[in-house]
Amino acid sequence: MGGKADVNVTERKSVIFPAPEVSISTQDAYFEHIKKHCGKAYQGKVTVDNANGSSFSNKKLVMHVRKCTDRQLQIPFHVGNDASRTWILTKTGSGISLKHDHRQADGTYDKSTMYGGHTLDAGWERVQSFPADQYSKEMFVKHGIPQSNGNTWQMFIYPEKFTYRMIREGREFRVDFDLTKPITPPGAPWGYSDK
Repeated sequence: MGGKADVNVTERKSVIFPAPEVSISTQDAYFEHIKKHCGKAYQGKVTVDNANGSSFSNKKLVMHVRKCTDRQLQIPFHVGNDASRTWILTKTGSGISLKHDHRQADGTYDKSTMYGGHTLDAGWERVQSFPADQYSKEMFVKHGIPQSNGNTWQMFIYPEKFTYRMIREGREFRVDFDLTKPITPPGAPWGYSDK
């Protein structure tokens, strides 16, 4: 009788069950709020910047919710004629990842690229936070900016406003985009194609 039970246990172990779709309702709602803007572009302005001599001053700032799938949103952030930045939000199964894809004008990766973070909690359907991940911290130390190890990026999505914010001890940078006035989308960011 004991042998028969062992056989049944073995049989049960051999059954392969499909992986469940891991989902957090606040993050799903957050993702969908941004995804609704797919294909649209909006102009923004710096509303907080406590660093001197910011390269964002007096330049046209445009976010473009350019490419959207069920798992990923690609959002180029144009600063004047500089099309080097693309924010990439990806559903990972355990939350949402934010990466900053930085490119050179010829499309090659910048030495500082794909840094960002991952949600640590459920967040809210309008706000998610992304503390710097290990890859980013190692890259920041390598490039001599260890103060950036304390970075947390936040993105807010409200019916009339999208906000990108970076904070760490002693530093805050924030850009607000007006979602009530879509503008003509810019061309593809560096390293990407419109085809």
